[in-house]
Amino acid sequence: MTYDLILRRGRLITFDTEDSQLVDIGIKDGLITAISPNLRESTHQEIDLASKLVSPPFVESHIHLDSVLTAGEPRWNQSGTLFEGIQIWSDRKREITIEDVKKRALTMLKEQAAQGILFVRTHADVSEPQLIALQALLELRDEVKDWITLQVVAFPQDGIYSNSQNEMLLEKALEMGADAVGGIPHYELTRDLGVLSVKRVFELAAKYNRLIDIHCDEIDDEQSRFLEVVAAEAIRTKIGNRVTASHTTAFGSYNNAYAYKLMGFLQRAQINFIANPLINITLQGRTDSYPKRRGVTRVKELWQNGLNVSFGHDCVQDPWYSLGTGSMLDVAHMGVHICHMTGRQEVNACYQMVTNNGAKTLHIEDKYGVEIGKSASLIVLDERDYYDAIRIRNQPRYVISQGKIIASTIPATTNFSLTGNWI
Repeated sequence: MTYDLILRRGRLITFDTEDSQLVDIGIKDGLITAISPNLRESTHQEIDLASKLVSPPFVESHIHLDSVLTAGEPRWNQSGTLFEGIQIWSDRKREITIEDVKKRALTMLKEQAAQGILFVRTHADVSEPQLIALQALLELRDEVKDWITLQVVAFPQDGIYSNSQNEMLLEKALEMGADAVGGIPHYELTRDLGVLSVKRVFELAAKYNRLIDIHCDEIDDEQSRFLEVVAAEAIRTKIGNRVTASHTTAFGSYNNAYAYKLMGFLQRAQINFIANPLINITLQGRTDSYPKRRGVTRVKELWQNGLNVSFGHDCVQDPWYSLGTGSMLDVAHMGVHICHMTGRQEVNACYQMVTNNGAKTLHIEDKYGVEIGKSASLIVLDERDYYDAIRIRNQPRYVISQGKIIASTIPATTNFSLTGNWI
């Protein structure tokens, strides 16, 4: 066999044991077709990785591509709260066009791909009557499929029942081809409507055979308890692995007795969780004096109880978060800190939360991973292990998508001399 590409002397590391081995990886027709200590077959192209770390690509589990790169438009979020962000976006989205959304989203996807992200789940606001953001992201999903995989969630930003048209718009979005159905029960007008919205999301997911990803309890209110409703519906329908609860920041404010009971229900439900460390710690706790809450869900405890947790960036330069580059290593780095996951195994777990766990959340495990027969989508990092990848946070040296090198980055070099004599 003649390979299209062989990666020589790449370092593969087992997550649980941290055992490593140097291998050659043979790529043919967009697939990984061989992994061996010494491939002798011919190849059209080869790269000596010199013991650099080979990793599955990063997975962006939760981002809003329809709003990226709009910070300050039409005004800045002065309070820094979730709710002012929603108000600002309500004004901004009146001016969006398909071209506007696609241009900004494509710019962001290219930046993400350069940083090793090859699988992205984006939410599209479907509270806007023309469904412009949804149309734009569905078109873009097809246009970029040869180098990045994009999932689109139909997300009713203003709630399903806050407006008489929103329920219809949500279903129309699924008819148009959205990959998943979302909700925002804590933003409905009443608790009863919030419960009804969760049930409606499950009904629509069953009707159209779609995944579920609900913005759930993204608030500091310890009485916001829609996660238990999501868990109950997942247990009833037996589709927990297809269901995701995003944010769940109120979980961090629940009393421990209730949280303990809820954790048992969550273990029965086996749903997925997405935390967004950068944004959760920024938006939450804004109404506290001192002590201020961290505003992030119980990531460490969910992980310790065997539940699937992944990380997302959520926002990049938009009404909710004016900073960010889209880097999943930045996200994991923040997660290590605010989730108190600084132990060696815990740091490795945070790396999994932006790779393997994200693939499980997106339900793409069949084509994800550095394994024979899987898509040849992987990244090469200059660091020797996952700990250093998070600590240093360099961009990948190589990003390979479906067998093709789509990005390479040469690390910066610093010259240092106490005498001032530069060499």
